[in-house]
Amino acid sequence: MTEMVYGSMPGRVAEPVIPRWWRTIDKWSMTAILVLFAIGLLLGLAASVPLAERNGLDPFHYVQRQAVFGGAAMVAMVAVSMMSPEMVRRLGVVGFLLSFIALALLPIFGTDFGKGAVRWFSFGFASVQPSEFLKPGFIILTAWLMAAAQDLNGPPGKLLSFGIAVIVVGFLAMQPDFGQAMLVLFGWGVVYFVAGAPMILIGGILGLTGIGGFAAYNMSEHFARRINGFLTSDIDPRSQLGYATNAIQEGGFFGVGVGEGQDKWTLPDAHTDFIIAVAAEEYGLVLVLVIIALYGAITVRSLYRLTRERDPFTRLAGTGLACIFGVQAMINMGVAVRLLPAKGMTLPFVSYGGSSVIAAGITVGMLLAMTRARPQGHISDILRGRS
Repeated sequence: MTEMVYGSMPGRVAEPVIPRWWRTIDKWSMTAILVLFAIGLLLGLAASVPLAERNGLDPFHYVQRQAVFGGAAMVAMVAVSMMSPEMVRRLGVVGFLLSFIALALLPIFGTDFGKGAVRWFSFGFASVQPSEFLKPGFIILTAWLMAAAQDLNGPPGKLLSFGIAVIVVGFLAMQPDFGQAMLVLFGWGVVYFVAGAPMILIGGILGLTGIGGFAAYNMSEHFARRINGFLTSDIDPRSQLGYATNAIQEGGFFGVGVGEGQDKWTLPDAHTDFIIAVAAEEYGLVLVLVIIALYGAITVRSLYRLTRERDPFTRLAGTGLACIFGVQAMINMGVAVRLLPAKGMTLPFVSYGGSSVIAAGITVGMLLAMTRARPQGHISDILRGRS
């Protein structure tokens, strides 16, 4: 009867999920991610062939595996980027809990593959590194706790997140994996800084970090060996840093040519930690600058889009994810050119490794979800309204 008198009320047609996702996603960042993965496959054609030959496998065995891992990473990236911030928060917290349990079980069931650090679970056909998956979940959990602390009668999120960070860093130091431990602590510091941390407290935390590094140097032979290798003025030409340095020097501006690099045959981790040296030798400074620009574009564009975000959790989580993604790339390339001590850290989407590339896919998927355009006023509009 009501419809006969007043007419029917038009129903709102919901926009399909995929068109809405495509309209709101940061297409430039996603394109840069796909280009990085393509570059990783290109470099894998050169860098992984010596490893396959040493292991008596098909020359492109590792490239094929990386393509499979990368395909799974791209699917994970797209699927996660379609989620709402609330769904990403749930995924991140559950992922952190599972990764932390796996991390705690490493001393019992883990293996070091002869590298002196127990970081992996080996299943024969593949291996898993829990710390790679722990990082994005830790950032999400930290951002959630600190955002909740800003609510009236909210929990002591900053203190709770700091306690969790200390526990995680302790487990990582036991492996030992000081590179990932420092990256986790850095991610916590970024989120804390954006949430409004006092500078005095940040200075105190930096001081404690320095004391922890000094203690690690005196207590861990693995850590001390890497620091001494970094500080020495002479580079052993038969070490990884020696081979990487020679590869970069030989490459020059345009490189020695596709497939013509020689140091990849003697560089043990040419396909993982030192893949940027292979890029520098065969393709020269030009490709290295392209790779740096791609990582910089993803990080800077994400941070810029987050400046317009009103929701505290989304802003904090997105900032933390963008920073650990960019800083991990910076650390990997910094080690290759001897600006930083060796860390055993991969180059996201470029280095070989199933855990690395899939975890990177999840990380940038979360980041793309946080930076999607939403129907909201800019945070600058709110600040101007308050003044």
